[in-house]
Amino acid sequence: MLGSQIQTSPKEAPCPTTDKTKVKSRYFMVWRWHFYAGLYVIPFMIMLSLTGLVMLFDDEIETIRYHDELIVVPESVALPVSLQLDKVQKAYPLGKVTQYIPSKDPSLANKFDVRLADGRSVLVTTNQYTGEVIGEIDRTDSWYQLANDIHGTLLMGQWGDYLIEIAASLSILLIITGVYLWWPRDNASKAGFFKIRLSNMRLLMRDLHANFAALFSFVLLFFLLSGLAWTSVWGAKLVQAWNTFPVYYTWGDKPESNLTHADLNHGSDKELPWNLEQAALPESSGHIHGATTHAGETNFTISEHAINIDSVIEQAKKLGFTQYKVFLPQSEKGVFTLAANSMGGDVTDPRLDKTTHIDQYTGDILVDVSWDDYSVLAKLMAAGVSLHQGDMSIINKVLNVLFCLVFLLISVSGLVMWWIRRPSGKTRMGIPKHFESDGLWKAGIAGLIFIAVCFPLACLALVLFGLIDWIVFKPKKSALS
Repeated sequence: MLGSQIQTSPKEAPCPTTDKTKVKSRYFMVWRWHFYAGLYVIPFMIMLSLTGLVMLFDDEIETIRYHDELIVVPESVALPVSLQLDKVQKAYPLGKVTQYIPSKDPSLANKFDVRLADGRSVLVTTNQYTGEVIGEIDRTDSWYQLANDIHGTLLMGQWGDYLIEIAASLSILLIITGVYLWWPRDNASKAGFFKIRLSNMRLLMRDLHANFAALFSFVLLFFLLSGLAWTSVWGAKLVQAWNTFPVYYTWGDKPESNLTHADLNHGSDKELPWNLEQAALPESSGHIHGATTHAGETNFTISEHAINIDSVIEQAKKLGFTQYKVFLPQSEKGVFTLAANSMGGDVTDPRLDKTTHIDQYTGDILVDVSWDDYSVLAKLMAAGVSLHQGDMSIINKVLNVLFCLVFLLISVSGLVMWWIRRPSGKTRMGIPKHFESDGLWKAGIAGLIFIAVCFPLACLALVLFGLIDWIVFKPKKSALS
């Protein structure tokens, strides 16, 4: 009897009511964090999905917009690129040609990037069969450029990049908390598990939001991580810096420039590989050629003793380049750069990535970097970027369109669901309620710490949300308690 009494003692016997209260308290605690994160993330998720759709159809949009500047009638023989370059330089005497982009199709024009005196960059198109300068495309007027700038910085520069990085980091918290909330625990949660109920609008929005978010959670995580690698803090400071040249791969005894590969990019376009951006460019070791003015200043030009662009293109063919860009030297120590990279849209298979620097005077290959030289993480990034941009194949592109539409559905259904379930009082937010039994949940705290450590900018948002939850929305204890 004593043993029986001890076993059934109220202090030691399990209390179903208490256990259910703890589970419910934990559920609402996770729901609150999901709510706070979603409140911040959803506007960004809608923006990223819409701009992503525009960027996926960049080639189609630009071909329609600039049909007259891009379309040519194919002929059997094309003129040497050096002659086309000469015509472009004569047409823009005050501009500086920085890049040559050969056409991807015989019916498309060649392009030369020209940096104008006012600092703008324009793509000048030429008919490779006649040498005619057809027209120009203002790179800043591109739909892709606008969508890309909004996608990456909200047109706010560095601060916009920080805000988007916070949103992407908090999206990972959304995924974790969302899967916890979606996973069936009782009859109520099982009722909508992988089901779409049409009985009322709130249940419909809940089922669309929860089931599609859970089903595509790994896809969303992939897009978030591959996108975060471009950000200023998590990407450039924590990840990219560990996986860039020449950390484990050096140029040997070749002189290095003060410029990096990122300096070759035009605007926000990423034309060089992610793992090369922070690495210094090599320099040409030949003699300086130029004309000295009466003021003692040197006006640099590629002299007759330097190799010309035709020689570089011939080398490109011998080296196995098919589609590529040629970056022209911009100083007496500059180099010709051949770049065929999946990040820049030159090739669709990242395993064909290749970046080669050529001495502008001797034609010697100074540096040659290919897929085999990439670190494991750099290879993952290169492959991830191609998938992220929908470059791998038409199937990849169609799937990315589907994913963008799904992310829009998840975001909009979440907003509608909140709007329907919010309290009738227009000034109330409808934040999931607190329980008096709320306390420290070790697993939850560990998850928040993990996200804060791995994604530093998310830490600021988590602290802010925590303060708001504790100070503003914590329920007041009654005087009788």
